Amino acid sequence: MSIAANGNFRQSMKWLHTWAGLTVAVVLYFMFITGSAGYFNDEITHWMKPETPLINSNIDQHDMLIIAEKRLAKVAPDSSEWWVDFPVGRSYKLNVFWKEMTNNNGKMVEEWKDETLDLYTGEPVTIRKTGGGDALYYMHYALYYIPTVLAYWITSLCAMFMLIGLISGIVIHKQIFKDFFTFKPGKKQHSWRDMHNVLSVLPLPFHLMITYSGLLFLMFTTMPGVLTASYGTGEKNIDRFYDVIYSQDAEHKDAAGIPAENIKLSRIFSDIELRWGKDKVAYIGIENKGDINAHIEVAQYGYNGLENKPSLTYNAVTGELQHANSGDVLSAPTQFYETMTMLHEGSFSGPLLRWLYFVSGLMGAAMIATGMILWASKRRERADKKGFASNSLIMVERLNVGTLVGLLIAIAIYFWANRLLPVTFAERGNWEIHSLFISWAIMLAYPYVVARKRSINKIWVDQLTIAAVLYGLLPLVNFITTDIHLGNTLFGGHWVLAGFDLTMLVFSLLFGFSASRMSRKESKKSVAVRVSVSTRRNKIIEIEKKVQPIDMINL
Repeated sequence: MSIAANGNFRQSMKWLHTWAGLTVAVVLYFMFITGSAGYFNDEITHWMKPETPLINSNIDQHDMLIIAEKRLAKVAPDSSEWWVDFPVGRSYKLNVFWKEMTNNNGKMVEEWKDETLDLYTGEPVTIRKTGGGDALYYMHYALYYIPTVLAYWITSLCAMFMLIGLISGIVIHKQIFKDFFTFKPGKKQHSWRDMHNVLSVLPLPFHLMITYSGLLFLMFTTMPGVLTASYGTGEKNIDRFYDVIYSQDAEHKDAAGIPAENIKLSRIFSDIELRWGKDKVAYIGIENKGDINAHIEVAQYGYNGLENKPSLTYNAVTGELQHANSGDVLSAPTQFYETMTMLHEGSFSGPLLRWLYFVSGLMGAAMIATGMILWASKRRERADKKGFASNSLIMVERLNVGTLVGLLIAIAIYFWANRLLPVTFAERGNWEIHSLFISWAIMLAYPYVVARKRSINKIWVDQLTIAAVLYGLLPLVNFITTDIHLGNTLFGGHWVLAGFDLTMLVFSLLFGFSASRMSRKESKKSVAVRVSVSTRRNKIIEIEKKVQPIDMINL
């Protein structure tokens, strides 16, 4: 008789669900937290670069392009490439890029240079070095301090375990939607189980999508056999594969080595606006500048769903339009891969959908967190009944605190470091990240070293309180150290910058509420223990009074 016939198949999946999640829970939690922050990577970076000039909406893109061209003509007149990124959508600054020949150990090589320009003066602005939101986004799939390829394998393996956990979780929950509407507060492990179910069911479509697309995201590293089976091994064959998979519909000629006068980028801008409308350009650039085969590329910005953004290609000598790409020219496999990548990154989403991505990501982290706590909670109840807790259980309980709250504290320290490290410090970007991992290590060690004699509930209260204070004071630190504080951004209509500070205050309130709630529970528990001990002592005294003393002499 089959397992399914015996009705044991669903039960047999419980161990798989439990251990598929617990085995890689710490890495998955780290991936979900940093990945959720990555959905606002541009906004976080904007806040972490307070020297960036605030955009003047009265200056249109045509005027910005004239400013950028003047600067490029001054600093890089002989460069082979110019590019201009406009402050549109989630880009908050006017950036110029160019290639420059530099001496690298006696060999002349081309390197990219870039500047952020002040829209009023056209001069470059000195902006502090920072990891920004991009560093948090990068960490969620490439980790840190380890080789990139190894990190890709680790995160891909964790994503596979996550997918197994999700599928087995669906199988074992016979009444999955009923579980979503069931929550019993104050019931110890039952409450954690109910919360785990709610956090699993509500964003389940998101979790399935983000896990599956994450596996596809790194498939060129983790499934090299598919590539080499068709194209062979070696760098040239791999390059040939990428040329095919990412081939463009418009072929651009290489530089001919024949000098030619190129038109100004601003000359074709009226034609671009005629086709797309005003303020729709994401970037514009010229390749093979100064050559007869020079061409100008323009990309559109906008929320066009999951389709690729339209682009235009002009002849840089005549100004004639060479090609107009509508954005739907990719092959079916490439389109599928690009679509899944855009779904994973949320790169197509507007502000409201991006917030939904962010909240869903945090719910994924909370799902993992409640699973970790539930596992420890079950074993704690058994230990309390026996009157003895193993060292391994105590270690897991304390590891949970340092992992779950400690990482959130570390991210707050990352933001604090951005404001407190000297602006002129050359390695400040790296040390922002170092401060994150150093503070996380301290929080992991805290339950074992500093608070080794404190109860687990008190350790939770300690770290939640630290998180509340750090996030709550961050807007104050921002007020003291910069001009982009709430006093200016909130009333100046700079909602992205104001939104960051307000979000930090919301996090502070949530951590403070959690710390307060756990502190009250700990106080009630302490009172209950004292009452229980006092009651037992009184009973012992009553028993001793009733028992007659034995007369040893008469014996």
